[in-house]
Amino acid sequence: MKKTIIVGFSLALSLALVATAALAWGPGSGPGFGRGSMGPAYGSPPIPNLTSEQSAQIQALRDAFLKEIEPLRNDLWTKRTELQTLWVDPKSDPAVIAAKQKEIRDLQSKLQEKAGNLALNIRNLLTPEQSAQWPASGSATEFGPRGRGFGPPMMGPRGGW
Repeated sequence: MKKTIIVGFSLALSLALVATAALAWGPGSGPGFGRGSMGPAYGSPPIPNLTSEQSAQIQALRDAFLKEIEPLRNDLWTKRTELQTLWVDPKSDPAVIAAKQKEIRDLQSKLQEKAGNLALNIRNLLTPEQSAQWPASGSATEFGPRGRGFGPPMMGPRGGW
């Protein structure tokens, strides 16, 4: 009798732990490749009616962009880590923290400028009809000042850029 109760209780506890782990991500897509998880080159809605030549040119622009911003992104990641360390240390000088925040803002500004330039270069490759539809698809803002695609390099199984 005791053995049956213990086995039943253990089974229920195991089921509860598995269910908790499975539902821990909450609603939504969870981890993995989704819009924005790997930056603009992966998961952006396509630009309507691209020719194969336009696609190749846009991909070349995106590849060059990613290669160009990699050092900036790595520097930004390093400076954010340094800022976190400064915030944790109660002996940190407020002027040093402010200077580090300015460095981060300057890097973010450079990244946004480069992203805006990429968006302009892509727009220059499009026909007027494609250009008119592009902002509606969301692709134009992926690289623009409010776009995504910047942040710490990805670590772990999804890799990094």
